[in-house]
Amino acid sequence: MSGEGLELKFWGTRGSLPTASPEHREFGGCTMCVELRFGEAVIFFDAGSGLPFAGKELWAEGKRDFHIFFTHGHYDHIMGLPFFLPVYKPETQLTMWSGHLGPGGTTAGMVADFMREPFFPVGPEVFKAQVEMRDFRAGDTLRPVDGLTMHTAMLNHPGGAVGYRVECAGKIIAMVFDTEHEPGKEDPVVLDLMRGADLVLYDSNFTDAEFDWFRTFGHSTWQEGVRLAKAAGAKRIAFVHHSTFRTDAELRQIEAEAQKLFPGAFCARDFQVVSV
Repeated sequence: MSGEGLELKFWGTRGSLPTASPEHREFGGCTMCVELRFGEAVIFFDAGSGLPFAGKELWAEGKRDFHIFFTHGHYDHIMGLPFFLPVYKPETQLTMWSGHLGPGGTTAGMVADFMREPFFPVGPEVFKAQVEMRDFRAGDTLRPVDGLTMHTAMLNHPGGAVGYRVECAGKIIAMVFDTEHEPGKEDPVVLDLMRGADLVLYDSNFTDAEFDWFRTFGHSTWQEGVRLAKAAGAKRIAFVHHSTFRTDAELRQIEAEAQKLFPGAFCARDFQVVSV
């Protein structure tokens, strides 16, 4: 990858539950899954219901080397994994990473727990790909691909969730998918992840007006994302983890209001490609 920039593709931007209706056509209804290309590797952040669409397209493109970094193991962030076409192909090299689990927790254990009866008919033993499960701890610095560095941190989310600061090709991308803020207090962990970022992906499940009703649910607001982006000196912020029932019209309104406060703000859309 040259220093000319990077591209992200949003395969899923919805939170909590996939949805499909006439009011969700523009922004989409797939749950969280974001692709980053770097060299020959394809790096995903989360494996929500958008991952199967990515798998089909990338396999046809000839891609065979994949990494999946999980922010955490809640269903909306992992539900696409069993339907990821490349995992059933022997030619595939797939490395899965997680760092939110407590003592004794492993990536392999998380996947096996998800893919078991009575929740799923088969387990990960049906995978045909060359699969490697990697564990880390939030706070570790990772270098999964030459020339790419990831700083990790634990976010404020029930059961834990990892935030990623990705540094590559002279660019900085912050992945803050699931986090709850304390009103009136800037989260120092999130600020460090976002500091000077070219692009921030931020959990905007709620609005400030809704927030008091949903304290302890583990999510934030688009307004808090704007406040943090300004404080961190970030260039752009993409709102992700849209509330399940948030309509296209409502998201367009949020985007317009946010851009008055911070011109680099936008609501991410499923299948959208963004240059960084």
